[in-house]
Amino acid sequence: MSASHTRHTALVTGASRGLGSAIAMELAAAGSSVAVNYFNSKDAAERLCERINQAGGNARAFKADVRNEHEIARMVGEVEEAFGGIDILVVNATGPQPFLSIEEQTWESYLDQLEFFVKSPLLLLKQVLPGMKHRGFGRIVNIGSEVFELGNPRFANYVAAKGAQLGLTRSWARELAPTGITVNLVAPGWIPTERHADATQDELDSYARNVPMRRMGCPEDIARMVAFLSSDAAGFITGQKFTVNGGNTLA
Repeated sequence: MSASHTRHTALVTGASRGLGSAIAMELAAAGSSVAVNYFNSKDAAERLCERINQAGGNARAFKADVRNEHEIARMVGEVEEAFGGIDILVVNATGPQPFLSIEEQTWESYLDQLEFFVKSPLLLLKQVLPGMKHRGFGRIVNIGSEVFELGNPRFANYVAAKGAQLGLTRSWARELAPTGITVNLVAPGWIPTERHADATQDELDSYARNVPMRRMGCPEDIARMVAFLSSDAAGFITGQKFTVNGGNTLA
């Protein structure tokens, strides 16, 4: 499975840590110039860029709230000025993911998740789409989740938004297929990152026991799949969901 890229420019949202950081590093290693988007973690984003650049890659950090249309437009302009047109968009940014009983859930708690998994992808795509269409090439990769298949309790706000994200992935893929732009979704299992610092060892072990491979995944597992789907070699793959979770779901 080749993930080499030919002088592409990639924008990875929420890339200062966790999955986004690993994805940015993998895309850079494959040959893409990488725009590392961050919102709060400037120092972490700049440290990541330094690691990429020291390893021979090409990366710069760009701040933007990817729920804000004006900030996205500014960021995309800055990326294009620095690197040229954006060929690869990885929609990874997310916010707090609280567990809430039905009694505790509000419409606002659903909107909070839709902001990241429906609104943000739409606003980002609309900014990069004209250039992709002009060049006849584009790779859109949404980062989803296995929760849509699992239907985790006390998590309906997040699960519903992830379901909507999968739906837009499929619709966009069919619409954009004639233009040379692919749209796919990578659905990780539970991949421990900084976000899960409070998870207990018992919780980690309990999840891993139910995974057929009997282990947790790592961010690099997700990054390698994203890099492949972003590559020239994946040009005939679109509208698909790729679940990377050791067989925890089979849908």
